[in-house]
Amino acid sequence: MAEQRSRLTNNFFSHQILCLFLVTQVSIASSSNTSVGVNWGTMASHQLPPENVVKMLKDNGFTKLKLFEADQNILNALIGSDIEVMIGIPNRLLKEVAQDPAVAASWVEENVTAYSYHGGVNIKYIAVGNEPFLQTYNGTYVEFTLPALINIQKALEEAGLKNVKVTVPFNADIYFSPESNPVPSAGDFRPELRDVTIEIINFLYTHDSPFTVNIYPFLSLYGNAYFPVDFAFFDGSNNSLRDGDLVYTNVFDANLDTLVCAMERYSFLGMKIIVGEVGWPTDGDKNANAKSAKRFNQGMVKHAMSGNGTPARKGVVMDVYLFSLIDEDAKSIAPGTFERHWGIFEFDGRPKYELDLSGKGDDKTLVPVQDVKYLPKTWCVLDTNAFNLVDLADNVDYACSLSDCTALGYGSSCNHLTNIGNASYAFNMYYQMHDQKTWDCDFLGLGLITDEDPSDDLCEFPVMIDTGNSPRLQPRSSRVLAMVLVILVLPLL
Repeated sequence: MAEQRSRLTNNFFSHQILCLFLVTQVSIASSSNTSVGVNWGTMASHQLPPENVVKMLKDNGFTKLKLFEADQNILNALIGSDIEVMIGIPNRLLKEVAQDPAVAASWVEENVTAYSYHGGVNIKYIAVGNEPFLQTYNGTYVEFTLPALINIQKALEEAGLKNVKVTVPFNADIYFSPESNPVPSAGDFRPELRDVTIEIINFLYTHDSPFTVNIYPFLSLYGNAYFPVDFAFFDGSNNSLRDGDLVYTNVFDANLDTLVCAMERYSFLGMKIIVGEVGWPTDGDKNANAKSAKRFNQGMVKHAMSGNGTPARKGVVMDVYLFSLIDEDAKSIAPGTFERHWGIFEFDGRPKYELDLSGKGDDKTLVPVQDVKYLPKTWCVLDTNAFNLVDLADNVDYACSLSDCTALGYGSSCNHLTNIGNASYAFNMYYQMHDQKTWDCDFLGLGLITDEDPSDDLCEFPVMIDTGNSPRLQPRSSRVLAMVLVILVLPLL
């Protein structure tokens, strides 16, 4: 394989010209009836019943689903649904799967073979890792990804599961265009990852498996104050990028074609590409709101289903998975406070906006999750009659560090609240996420339980769903945001 990799790496003749003037045959989808899929993440403190969510998926016409790991409750709920499923193997398992083929075989037996029968679960892909080469991981998973991929492929073959394909979802940061020539046709893989990336692509190519990439135009806007807003969407007309004879009117197409040209540079032509994650958050940043999310996701669906393809690959229906299905209040907010708000649906399964999954662009109302049970309609707020506010800042800090106060951040939906409102929101989120136990609204005498909804037109004080005795996933500590809110409530002291 090393010799083959070297041959591919050295094959550096004028692929830039090829990418500009050859209409490639890269298969982003296999048929005209390809539908848009969705990612179902489960980093939430309170989970909706999987069978209710699966029914919602079917009611709305979702036919493709991507899971980040093999959740037995979800897989059991999918039995008989015929929804096409991609199951992920988390990064934390890559080392063990890479080093021991028996572990790979056991994983396949438990999570794939066990459901692969007539009327079972329609498992089509196994995603080995999730963005394992992400720069912030500092190379932790680089040496384990390909061996894990090889062992899973072998386990599938030995189990007779030839129709199940492997893939690796990569972040778009594995490829780039140089600053001296920032156009898609100059695309290449990051030098420090080039060899191992090409080895993985070659393995996928040899086994007729797809390459998967996650593309987030929102992050282009989030990370660059000067990024042209219209270029992040599909209906903008004020900005464009010219690359030879090709014109790009949105950053998604430019990003995807950069990957295509990087692959063609090393002679990987005609390889299927899946967009594993793409979406827009609705809160946690000044550019994250339901209006923008609807604009982007509806544009994405329409673009993917149109069959127009991208400038370098015209006439192709794209294989795309929207990110994500439901908000996840226990996700890390290290990348940004928007991380907990990617859902098309709220934490309780209510749709946030209209979305036409057929690609026609109509304002089609989505069907919510049915039969959701809620805790009683009570809220925890700051007792304005409390005499001693000396401990208020510490209590707000404590509440936010163990709940989700991301809606209070700059540019977010609850950023307009008064200092009293900020404290009340923090108290209520802690109270709700800990199942409304009376003592979880004490806060050294500063909290008050009320049956009057403190929400306003812009900011919802939620009532948590009732999950019975199900185990809770605690949110990751949000100390930085908590300290910001402490500063906001200090004037009350």
